[in-house]
Amino acid sequence: MDRNTRQKRAIASVLRNRANPLSPAEILKFALEEVPTIGIATVYRSLKSLLKDEQVVSVEIPGEPPRYERADKGHHHHFLCRTCGEVFDLKTCLDGIKKMAPPKFRVDDHEIILYGACKDCAPRSKPAKQRSKCCSLRNGAPRIPETKVAS
Repeated sequence: MDRNTRQKRAIASVLRNRANPLSPAEILKFALEEVPTIGIATVYRSLKSLLKDEQVVSVEIPGEPPRYERADKGHHHHFLCRTCGEVFDLKTCLDGIKKMAPPKFRVDDHEIILYGACKDCAPRSKPAKQRSKCCSLRNGAPRIPETKVAS
């Protein structure tokens, strides 16, 4: 039992000391520095326990495996580097995002994920083709194009 406690503490320490959400494989890599005998199954068991105890939250990004971070970070969003695959925390949120909902709709929550290249990858990577034409940025603020309705 003591060994599992030590391993769980090592995993919690990794999540506490890293700024960005981590995959189980990344958690294992860093936890091995503290506990050389830890395995991936232990990482998954510990994450399950930490999630249950609400010490850790899962960061879900469409098309990506879940990553995990401390639960005490508060509301924030994420940036996924399409070159290296690393996920970064964003410190700000769009003001007035609730106003984007149709009239009489109630917004309970939201999640924003930015995609692109991180500062290390941007100089050596080509910009990806924009997947969607639904929204573009002008002067740093989102612009939603007008929708034409057929008469």
